[in-house]
Amino acid sequence: MPYAAGVDVGSTQTKAVVVDDAGAIAGRALIDTGANVVRAAEKAFSLALDDAGLEEYEVGFVIGTGYGRYKVEFGDAQMTEIVCHARGAAVMFPGTQTVLDMGGQDTKAIRIRPGGDVIDFCMNDKCAAGTGRFLQSAAAALDLELADLGPTALRGQRPVSISTTCTVFAESEVLSWLARGKRIEDILLGVHRSIGSRSFGLLRRVGIENEVTFTGGVTRNEAMVEVMNDLLGTELNVSEESHYMGALGAALFALERVPHRDGSREPAPTHAAATEPAS
Repeated sequence: MPYAAGVDVGSTQTKAVVVDDAGAIAGRALIDTGANVVRAAEKAFSLALDDAGLEEYEVGFVIGTGYGRYKVEFGDAQMTEIVCHARGAAVMFPGTQTVLDMGGQDTKAIRIRPGGDVIDFCMNDKCAAGTGRFLQSAAAALDLELADLGPTALRGQRPVSISTTCTVFAESEVLSWLARGKRIEDILLGVHRSIGSRSFGLLRRVGIENEVTFTGGVTRNEAMVEVMNDLLGTELNVSEESHYMGALGAALFALERVPHRDGSREPAPTHAAATEPAS
């Protein structure tokens, strides 16, 4: 049985997914990226192999994606996270027409055709105000664990207005509201709504078509999911696999390139060369 894998090296976390010949997830892994990107890619892939009960030689093709995709030195090819998240979302939720990918340092809105072909996309500016990094700054200011942000924000009733558009100043604004006697819950709800409004703006730029699928590490934040549901007036597609979506898409593209017994490979998808906008 041929297997394939995708390794998504993000700024905060690295994900790896191994799929079988039917495209089903056989193994997966998620670790913090840390300072050594090459090592993070290797470790995540190794852990995904362990989860699948496989040896490396049993995987016929590996594709790297994410900002550190060229650091997946054992990989056979690289693809942008835009096409990989689109493909993963389309397979996980076949009705997907719009994808919101919210990661550690950027947020992307992607409009796709059935099957995952990208029609249009846009991403946040160089500032990380609408990303997971903004949440990390808020957590640091309030001395909270990142995992506690969502549950705490959901207890908010009177969200404050977060005006800063720069992550560098996010901590200062959060502390300013705290000094003025605002409840932590209301401050965090304001932070989530600020991020949500920026993400909604990106989605409107590409055109919001139902169904909307939410991908990336921030999908595990229940407050962010609820805020986006409110803004969109519909329920986002979210699953336990949502933060693996880029790695899953890469693995599915890799599966198309696994050599057959006669040594041939499927032709590369026509959108494999899609690139991100120049920064």
